[in-house]
Amino acid sequence: MKDIIKKRLEESIKVKEDMIKDDKIIESIAEIANIIIDCYKKGNKLVIFGNGGSAADAQHIAAELVSKFKLERKALCAIALNTNTSIITAIANDYEFGKIFERQVEGIVNKGDVVIGISTSGSSENVIRGLLKAKEKNAILVAFTGKSGGKIKNITNIILQIPSDETPRIQEAHITAGHIICEIVEKELANMDK
Repeated sequence: MKDIIKKRLEESIKVKEDMIKDDKIIESIAEIANIIIDCYKKGNKLVIFGNGGSAADAQHIAAELVSKFKLERKALCAIALNTNTSIITAIANDYEFGKIFERQVEGIVNKGDVVIGISTSGSSENVIRGLLKAKEKNAILVAFTGKSGGKIKNITNIILQIPSDETPRIQEAHITAGHIICEIVEKELANMDK
């Protein structure tokens, strides 16, 4: 048991060490933070979504921005589309599961909003469809994915590709990047409130 624990911790650490060494990843995180800051300064919002563990990450990031990360400041508009079970089940029942994000994006997203799709494989159909609908609405598209980037890498403005093919390691790195982004966004916008 202890061997498994140590091995998984070492794997997680290695992914983060690989992220530190990759300037493209560091630049992507900074660019995502700057785009979100700019979005908020213009009065727009952040919309974020994913499936399974990625849904939890979307909800977690939205919570940090609406409530607070570390600093006292005004609430920021961040919506995780995977949190309303009535909407999700209605869309899945009335249409199909592949439309659960697409339909919500159609009703919620406006030009200039930032839309983040999270998919460890980069190929989740409902996430891709949500991003494509956001593109039609002239939103700024961001994706959090794994090493390959999947199909999403060809449709987004900015992509954060975690250097791993292992879903748990990718998700751990996504939430680390999400926390960093929240800290940068909050610091910049909290200073504006003063």
